[in-house]
Amino acid sequence: MVTVGVEEEYLLLDADTGVPVARAEQVRRAADLQPEIDRSEVQRELLQAQLEIATPVCETLDEVGAHLERLRGALAAAAAEHGCRLAACGAAPFADRLSVPVSDTPRYRTLRATAPRLTDEQLITGMHVHVGVPDRDAGVAVLNGLRRWLPLIVGLSANSPLWNGVDTGFADWRTVVFSRWPVTGVPPLFDGADDYDKRIRTLVDTGLIGDTGQLYWQARLSERYPTVETRAMDVQLRVDEAVMLAGLVRAVVTTLRTDPDRAAAPPAPHPEELAAAVWYAARHGCTERLYDPFTGTLDSPPTVVDRVLDALGPALRDAGDTATVESGLSRFLTEGNGAVRQRRALRRDGRTGLVDLITDVTAGTRSGEPDGEPAP
Repeated sequence: MVTVGVEEEYLLLDADTGVPVARAEQVRRAADLQPEIDRSEVQRELLQAQLEIATPVCETLDEVGAHLERLRGALAAAAAEHGCRLAACGAAPFADRLSVPVSDTPRYRTLRATAPRLTDEQLITGMHVHVGVPDRDAGVAVLNGLRRWLPLIVGLSANSPLWNGVDTGFADWRTVVFSRWPVTGVPPLFDGADDYDKRIRTLVDTGLIGDTGQLYWQARLSERYPTVETRAMDVQLRVDEAVMLAGLVRAVVTTLRTDPDRAAAPPAPHPEELAAAVWYAARHGCTERLYDPFTGTLDSPPTVVDRVLDALGPALRDAGDTATVESGLSRFLTEGNGAVRQRRALRRDGRTGLVDLITDVTAGTRSGEPDGEPAP
């Protein structure tokens, strides 16, 4: 079985106002006291209003879901002890000020000194999916094929339409904010693992970036684990949405390894095409057209999803993930992704209703919107 693991980043919002609050250390210490959490599963993030969790290595999507529910529930309880709420939204919807102190580590202090304004505006949170690969050469081959899938993944996972109290007009504002760092977006093509390692070493050795952790491509090789790490996704409101995306990414990686022509037939798309497709996906999410990884064109979401499920069918069946991924994608098409549902909650229930929706769904005390209102 091809293994999978998920990292999720969360915001901490004030319980009354919904603005980010710098209470990560207090919440982390409170979570460490809970028996259902191993302290290694919760890490600091760049800003003191953020926390990150990492699941153990999993073989099934049921395992992924169980770990995410456990970790979200425990962190939400710890946050409540300190007057704040855990929020799985890709960008802070409201902020009295954009500046939140960085976490007190040498690396994060250096980042703040290097790029103060960019660091201050990193009130954004993502989801990373790690899929096991046998070696770095296999991982680079997967990266090269995965490039054409990234616009689709961005569009499906969009969950950050609001920023500092304003509707940005984008479904995924996190991608726009994040794109201002030096090494971001769709990774380039690489000629094997040696080429990959030489090029990232050059970036570090010349001082252009501080370390390999600043390789902010939407997919990269992990430097700690034998995995390909897909980083293109906003953190998801619901656990089942995160699980579905983890299954989708695993199926893409598996198909690229076992039947690459099925998932990424040549020729490779040009860099400018993929960059524009990612921008389009961040702008529109999955409410307009989606970028088709097979044809390189924009098409209706149902058409693209049908083609994707057909191509990934063998990998999904072998992993036992077909029902989970199919039902999750169907729900996105009928009810909308996180961006659609955030906008709908704000329009219907105002600021308080939106914050309640985000934080209640994150904590698992509410499964979603009661009326199942369809996507526009």
